[in-house]
Amino acid sequence: MSHQQSSHEQQTDAELIAEVLEQNKPAAAEAGGEEPAAEEAVSIESLRQQLEQAQQQAAANLDKALRTQAEMENLKKRVQKDLDDERKYGLAKFAKELLSVLDSLELGIQAASGDSPEVVKLREGSLLTVKQFESVFAKFNIETIDPLGQPFNPEFHQAMVMQPSETAEPNSVLNVFQKGYILNGRLLRPAMVVVAKAADKPADGAKIDEQA
Repeated sequence: MSHQQSSHEQQTDAELIAEVLEQNKPAAAEAGGEEPAAEEAVSIESLRQQLEQAQQQAAANLDKALRTQAEMENLKKRVQKDLDDERKYGLAKFAKELLSVLDSLELGIQAASGDSPEVVKLREGSLLTVKQFESVFAKFNIETIDPLGQPFNPEFHQAMVMQPSETAEPNSVLNVFQKGYILNGRLLRPAMVVVAKAADKPADGAKIDEQA
């Protein structure tokens, strides 16, 4: 009897242990499943942060690339403009030196007023040289400013004196001391001119004297 009771108690203890283990399995399984889930959540958040950082870096790189491209375009335009200016106006200094020679020729033509064969031949030769100058100037887009009778333009004319005139329009060019020149639209030398102004009116006292 005691043997059967002891065996029943042992069996009961074994069953209790098995039952406890069976009850603890879901808890252990549940406890073991929380850690991978937490690790997975941390991994996703880390990837999301890395993605945001990568997107920000990509945007910064794109902005830098666009700025660099814009700077290169501006540099290219500046270099092209400098080359164009050098091509158009690189002759300015040389042309100014030639103007002095041309001025001397024209003064010599004005001074050669005699009718002797020597003077006539000198004048004709000088005129031919002036025409050659004009041909070369036209080839390099150098234009002459000879504004006799035209309205005074301070951008291209330099007024040497104002002179009363009853025949010329006020503020018009009455005489040209020295011709001006333009190189590719840019002023090379202004024309030195005499500008007309309205004739002075006689004073009232003079009118009274004339009537008397």
